[in-house]
Amino acid sequence: MSTSDVLVLDGPASTPADRRSRADARFLRSELRLVFRRRRNLAMLAVLAAAPILLGVIVRLSSPAAGEGPPLLNQVTQNGFFLGLASLVFASPLFLPMVIAVVSGDSVAGEASHGTIRNLLVVPTGRTRLLLVKYAGVVAYALACIGAIVASGLIIGWILFPAGDVVLLSGAPVGLAEALGRAGLVVLYMAAMLATLGAIGLFFSTLTEMPMGAMAATVTVAVVSQILDAIPQIEVIHEYLNAHWWMAFMDLLREPMLLENVRTGLLVSAAYVAVFGSLAWARLTTKDVTS
Repeated sequence: MSTSDVLVLDGPASTPADRRSRADARFLRSELRLVFRRRRNLAMLAVLAAAPILLGVIVRLSSPAAGEGPPLLNQVTQNGFFLGLASLVFASPLFLPMVIAVVSGDSVAGEASHGTIRNLLVVPTGRTRLLLVKYAGVVAYALACIGAIVASGLIIGWILFPAGDVVLLSGAPVGLAEALGRAGLVVLYMAAMLATLGAIGLFFSTLTEMPMGAMAATVTVAVVSQILDAIPQIEVIHEYLNAHWWMAFMDLLREPMLLENVRTGLLVSAAYVAVFGSLAWARLTTKDVTS
């Protein structure tokens, strides 16, 4: 058999770009397994999924009057579709930021504290690629967190409360399929909000070899942002705060959808990701890795 026949049977030789692409895919899969197999992360996902159950039971037993409680709570008794979305309102002030702070703060600092970051950089990984893969893991976990709350809320909501066509916040009824599509948009939007905080946590994670320090700093930023957003005397800076746009997801539950605040929230989030992502890259690429 000639050499040309062997080449035909084996196919074209892989190029350096192909090999790098496969290596990147393996690295990303490894990072996702690390994030989603860690018991701590699985426990936090389980707690998030349990939050709608607790809220649903409370609402079922208490039957809040019109106007009582946070937004979306009254809609829960009319249609279980809203239970997961109402749970997002409860989880957003502290628990969701805390969960993302844990994962993002541990992303680089955890590798440094365990002495594995040096080994990662010895492999032909590169610091930029390492940072991108770590952030991809944070974003994937953020999406899983929001998805766990909404999916659990939908299941429990339809067990405890009526189902069927959904009456949106604007009073317009829509079919179940369209309502689920809007819930999917809410999941993506809120995941983007969490990914913004994840970029901040990733930056803090490059500054230290102590994950707890990065986690605490990230939670502090989230809490301070919410405190500042609640002070009317400094309203001029509210639109520059990431926390200010979290509840804009409720505009996706109106007919027609009000997209102005959603677009602005995404732009503000993109700006935060660009700034803190650049700071994280600048820090990691110039950092003297000794462990």
